[in-house]
Amino acid sequence: MQVLFHSSVYIGAFRQDREAGLIFERWRGRAPIWVSSVVLEELYAGADAAAARLIGKLKRDFERARRVLVPNLSDWTETGRMLAKVGAKYGFERIGRGRLTNDALLAASAARSGIEVITANARDFARLAEFCPLQWRVG
Repeated sequence: MQVLFHSSVYIGAFRQDREAGLIFERWRGRAPIWVSSVVLEELYAGADAAAARLIGKLKRDFERARRVLVPNLSDWTETGRMLAKVGAKYGFERIGRGRLTNDALLAASAARSGIEVITANARDFARLAEFCPLQWRVG
């Protein structure tokens, strides 16, 4: 199984003043690790200058390893379908469709690629997994 970390995992590590590299310690040798372009966007959007340097290093390392997952057209269309189903079941007002878009896009591209998502956001990923063949866990 291949894995990628949701932005919530990186943010948790950054808030504890740990470098992103420490997140990978327990996965070393167990599974190939990927990063999503969606996660990089979210991390950069909330980064100060010091964090942006760490994110830049993370991005370069994954680019060198050729392990950057980028959503394609089918991922975008699947995201729209998934959001419609989640909204119909849970109500758009309750889920915050705009807030959920990035996670749905990440879920669609990870499911397509057979990559498991490691997240700290169990509620949203449990809902998305109802409508997408997503492999995920809290980590």
